[in-house]
Amino acid sequence: MQRIVFLDRKSLKAEVRRPNFPHQWEEYPQTLAPEVASRLAGATVAITNKVPIRRAALEQLPDLKMIAVAATGYDVIDIDACRERGIAVANIRNYAVHTVPEHTFAMIFALRRNLIAYREDVLRGRWQAQDQFCFFDHPIQDLHGSTLGIFGEGALGQATASIARALGMRVLFADHPPPKASGVEFTDPEIVLAESDIISLHCPLTPASRHFIGMEQLKKMKRSAILINTARGGLVDEHSLKTALEAGLIAGAGFDVLTQEPPKEGNPLLELRMPNFILTPHVAWASDGAMQFLANQLMDNIEACIAGTPQNLVT
Repeated sequence: MQRIVFLDRKSLKAEVRRPNFPHQWEEYPQTLAPEVASRLAGATVAITNKVPIRRAALEQLPDLKMIAVAATGYDVIDIDACRERGIAVANIRNYAVHTVPEHTFAMIFALRRNLIAYREDVLRGRWQAQDQFCFFDHPIQDLHGSTLGIFGEGALGQATASIARALGMRVLFADHPPPKASGVEFTDPEIVLAESDIISLHCPLTPASRHFIGMEQLKKMKRSAILINTARGGLVDEHSLKTALEAGLIAGAGFDVLTQEPPKEGNPLLELRMPNFILTPHVAWASDGAMQFLANQLMDNIEACIAGTPQNLVT
C-alpha cells in the first residue's frame, strides 16, 4: 500500500480528491525544514508546494518513490539527488495560463495608467481642490503601439503575449540557451531590454537565471519602462531594483514574488512606499479555477506514476 504525505496542504485552496489505488493519506497544513524527514518517514509519495526537499532529507527516505510538486516551479526539490536515487519528480503543467497573464496585465494597466497615484491623490483631496474637471499630475501611457519584452516563452509567456497582441502591442521574446519553444521568433536580450516599454518575466528560477536582472540590465532599460515579475523572486536582484526605482532609472515595477516568501526577515522591496511599485503576496496563480485545475492534475500525476505510466516528469 502506498503512503502519501502532503507537506503543506494549507498552500492549496481546492478540493483534492484521493487517488484511485489503495493508500494511506496524511497531510499537514505546513511543514518546517527540520520536520521534512520525520514526516516523510515511510512515505512512498510526497506532495509539496513550497516545502523544500533536499539531499539530507532524501538520504533518510529509502521508501520514497515519487515527489509530486503542487506547482510548476520545482526549485525546492534537489533534482540531482532524486535522479541518483531513482525518485520520480512530477510538476504541474499549463494550469495558470489565464490567471497569471491576467494578473500580469492587471499590474501593467495599473502602472502604465498610474492608477495608484491618481487614487492616492483623490484620497488626499487633490481632485476636490481642482478648479477644472481633471488634473494631469501623472503620465498616462497607452498600451496600444507599445512594446512588451518577455523572458520565458512557455505557456505563461505565450499566453501573456496573446493578450498583448490583442491590445495592439508589439511582442519580443528574449533569446536564451536551448531548449526553446518551436514557432517563437527570438530577439537578442540586449535589444529586448533596450526597446521594450514593459519587461515581463515568465521563466523558471535556475542557477543560471538567478539575478539575471540586475543593475546592469536595469540601466539598459528605458527610463519610461516598467518591470513585471510574476515568476520567481530570485530572478531579479531586489537591492538593485530598489535603487533603480528610487533613482528613477525605470518608471515602475510590479512584483508578485520575492526571493524569500513569506518575507519574515524583511526585504528591500518592502521598504518602498511608491505609487509606481506594486507588490502582491504571490497570488497571481491563485484563482479558484486555476487551483482546482492544479489539484486535479496533481492527482493525475500521482495516479499515472503509481500505474507505471508517469507524466509531467522533470527527472
